[in-house]
Amino acid sequence: MSKKYHFVLGTKTYEFRDLADLMAKATPSRSGDRLAEVIAESAEQRAVAQMLLAEVPLKTFLNEALVPYEKDEITRLILDDHDQEAFASISHLTVGDFRNWLLSDVATSDKLTEIRQGITPEMAAAVSKIMRNQDLILVAKKCRVETAFRNTIGLPNRLSTRLQPNHPTDDVNGIAASILDGLLYGSGDAVIGINPATDNVAQATHLMKLMDDVISQYEIPTQSCVLTHVTNTMECIEQGAPVDLVFQSIGGTEATNSSFGFNLATLAEAEQAAQSLKRGTVGNNVMYFETGQGSSLSANAHHGLDQQTCEARAYAVARKFKPLLVNTVVGFIGPEYLFDGKEITRAGLEDHFCGKLLGLPMGCDVCYTNHAEADQNDMDNLLTLLTTAGCTFVMGIPGSDDIMLNYQTTSFHDALYARRVLGLGASPEFETWLEKMQIMSHAGSATLHAKLPPAFANALNTLPSPASVN
Repeated sequence: MSKKYHFVLGTKTYEFRDLADLMAKATPSRSGDRLAEVIAESAEQRAVAQMLLAEVPLKTFLNEALVPYEKDEITRLILDDHDQEAFASISHLTVGDFRNWLLSDVATSDKLTEIRQGITPEMAAAVSKIMRNQDLILVAKKCRVETAFRNTIGLPNRLSTRLQPNHPTDDVNGIAASILDGLLYGSGDAVIGINPATDNVAQATHLMKLMDDVISQYEIPTQSCVLTHVTNTMECIEQGAPVDLVFQSIGGTEATNSSFGFNLATLAEAEQAAQSLKRGTVGNNVMYFETGQGSSLSANAHHGLDQQTCEARAYAVARKFKPLLVNTVVGFIGPEYLFDGKEITRAGLEDHFCGKLLGLPMGCDVCYTNHAEADQNDMDNLLTLLTTAGCTFVMGIPGSDDIMLNYQTTSFHDALYARRVLGLGASPEFETWLEKMQIMSHAGSATLHAKLPPAFANALNTLPSPASVN
């Protein structure tokens, strides 16, 4: 049963109708919550809500569902899969106590791994709302999440990248040139992942074969993915296409995912189909999920929750299927949801923290749309903060400009910058390959070779001249 929360400050009494309202009012300001009309009315009300939220016992989140159990399969997943044994050591804490515990030296990497299945998304979202940016960074840095397919993702002192060679017409030569460009900058160990301009089974299969040919020919220890709908990928598998990873955008409520055209049963079927192919060499994590604050609101499926809490609930969906990769596309939906660089930065740190705390291999598409009040300097800042926090992977796109999806993200150079500044390497198997191919030497410090490696020089010579490309 829901309870009201109230606080008396001087002659004024602040009331919050239930836990969902308290969570929303405690959330740092952002345009999406204003659009949804759940935002705090003043900074004072927000501070009061944060004070009250800090006093809420963690056990409350197991007894007061923010979205009704009988109406939402994500709520049922969260509560039915909750690990009471893992929760036991923190079950006596309030949200505020949990924050203090997470920041303490007692909360080691091993301890955080031990309790992660006992933390619900709502608990993670709640504690993030009373944390400063530096708190989010410090705790996320302690979280260790490792996954594997053809290489190992998430090891300490590593930063992986998704090589994103999108093309507005899915031109094979354009895609191939972008892949080559990215590989020469040490990008692509998380995945070579294409958003198809033409989204159907035939085109997805065509792009899968293109990437599989490149990976096979050069024996690259990485994986490919066409970011098409999960049902398309299942059909590709049925037709014998070389599927490495299954992709799907996911949200934090059943209604959100229904608007995307799938449910939990669909994902379970897809995971089983992909695992049956046994294409991984060092592991069998076969799923790739993308999320983003505001998706439930844009689908009118947020149940009155703030967008960050909805986002955290999406991580329960991801956690169920043991993905190789998860990333928030933090600024992609637009300024209606995250208005400027400050809001995008805060959301990126929140998402990364919550994902890592819940045990996900969390990456981030550090990005913004051209009509947001943000620029590439904001993205430099967020990239630096996230990689300091131990972000699993970021995007790599030629010139940081996705010419197909029309948004700004991080480039091959940006990822190289982050690796150099923080002394980070690519995944170990991919690093060995970079040295073998004479692309980089002393791969941990990412020293680029001056000359084009012979293996790629021949490939580049086979591309048509610009004048011959239609």
